[in-house]
Amino acid sequence: MKHWIKDWIFPILEGLILFFIINFFFSIIRVSGISMYPTLQNREFVIMSKRVPIHRDDVIVFNAYGVDKNNPTVRKGTKYTKRIIGLPGDKIEYTNNGNLYINGKYTSQNYISRSQRTSGTLTLLLPEAKGVKIGANKTFTVPKNCYFVLGDNRKVSNDSRYYGFVPKNKILGRVYTFPWQEKIKM
Repeated sequence: MKHWIKDWIFPILEGLILFFIINFFFSIIRVSGISMYPTLQNREFVIMSKRVPIHRDDVIVFNAYGVDKNNPTVRKGTKYTKRIIGLPGDKIEYTNNGNLYINGKYTSQNYISRSQRTSGTLTLLLPEAKGVKIGANKTFTVPKNCYFVLGDNRKVSNDSRYYGFVPKNKILGRVYTFPWQEKIKM
């Protein structure tokens, strides 16, 4: 009987404890759609780290329910994957040539093409969200405890330009690719 407990029960308990510890810190998420292309592919699996600080240019997952009120298909548990452009208190300006200035400092956005920086970002398909102003001589400030997020495939991305800022409490975690996949560009 003692050997049976040692050989079967302890390894199962160790496995369950390890599973719950890993699940507490990480989740596997499947990307749905092309709004983060070319950084992330449709139907690609990524790792979401739940307990890490969030920085500008991080790719994040957030709960879109209550954030994207324009999309009638958003339900409880709907998750969006986007890149953080603006942190709380940041002053954001996009010029007509696609340059991004954060707090008056030029930011390169080398993770997207020139076309995505210009026409992709500046050509809006829907009205701008309240508080968001894109284009020359227009600036806006990201509210306290909120983030300004955009998809890397700006031409098709449904993002903060349309539904506004993402509250901090809606952010679920930061995205990482698996080691054998190409690294997320920053």
